Parts: sequence; C-alpha cells; structure tokens
Amino acid sequence: MNMHSADCELCNGDGGEVLHYARQFRVVLVDDASYPGFCRVIWNDHVKEMTDLPAADRSILMAAVCKVESIVRAVMQPEKINLASLGNMTPHLHWHVIPRYADDAHFPSPVWAEAQRQPLPYTLAQRQALLGALRSAISEQF
Repeated sequence: MNMHSADCELCNGDGGEVLHYARQFRVVLVDDASYPGFCRVIWNDHVKEMTDLPAADRSILMAAVCKVESIVRAVMQPEKINLASLGNMTPHLHWHVIPRYADDAHFPSPVWAEAQRQPLPYTLAQRQALLGALRSAISEQF
C-alpha cells in the first residue's frame, strides 16, 4: 500500500530532517529553535487516524514512538516528554515527541499554548549542542 494525498504537506515533504526512514514510517527532527530535540514519527502512507491502521501497523508505529521517546530522553535529558498526535491542521498520522524542561518557553503548558517566558540563550545552546548525539543515536538504534 502506498497512498498519498496531493494536498498533504506530509505526503509531499519530509516534515523535518529525516533521521531514519523505514518502509512504514520515518523519524524526523523538527527545526524548532525553542525545542531542540523535538522529533516526529510520521506514518509514510496518508492515513488520518490510528484506528485506520491495522493492529499490526499500530503496534509498529507505537513501538517507533516509544523508541524515539527513549532515545530523546537518554540524549536530551528532559524533565518530561510530551507525546501528541493531533493532526487537526495536517490530517496525516504523525506523533510529536517533544522534550520538555521547566525553563522552556511554555512549561507547564503545551508547546502550542501562549509562551510564558523566554528561555535563556545559553540553555538553548546547550540543548542544541546535543543534536549531533541525538542524530547519531537515532541512526544507530533503528
């Protein structure tokens, strides 16, 4: 099965820097200066909801999400990981894996809420410096 939608940004683009590409899904690093280490796990076929996938494919996808979460936790050392599958703006099945810190712009609210503070530049730079290790870890562990 290789279904794509002509007007879907995740069918027509990678959705971020591809760190791993498998037959069913890809793992991408999101270019978000406020959230270094923000990854997405994107189902390659144009599928709208988790329950549109057969059970075996749901298991494959969730195993990938959990693996990415584990790698992000190990490398980025966040206080919390947020997992989200919204798709309201882009109805193509994808999961956000977002490292969260008490000093990030939105904590404790979701990253899509109004910012509560400006993160310190040196803190963001320290987190950005970990991205090479994150890229390597995802490449090696998938």
